[in-house]
Amino acid sequence: MVKKHDKTFGEALREKRIEKGFSLRKFAQLVGVSPTYLSQVEQGNVDPPTADRVKRMAELMAESPDEWTALAGRVPEDLPAIIQEKTEVPDLLRAVQGLTAEQLRRLTENAERMQKEKKHGEK
Repeated sequence: MVKKHDKTFGEALREKRIEKGFSLRKFAQLVGVSPTYLSQVEQGNVDPPTADRVKRMAELMAESPDEWTALAGRVPEDLPAIIQEKTEVPDLLRAVQGLTAEQLRRLTENAERMQKEKKHGEK
């Protein structure tokens, strides 16, 4: 059971699903799983679904897919390829360990700005 802020993925999912007004049956249908399976996830009786399904759940609830994927103990499906392609990425991940959320946000903004500058420079 993956926990964040004293709630398991299933507990957080159930709370947010109800808050957003989704019935168990309707939400399961939208995600592409059975209501029985979804109930088992919410009760913590089975592991959270795949990263792709967790992402769909987060999108339906207008939540951050990355945060929900982490809460589920999964890794976003695009990350392993990025890490394997760029050998500098593990060093970067180790370097950012321990930074505050604000520091990480600023670092992300700087990286996004560099990507835009790179695209404009290539044209």
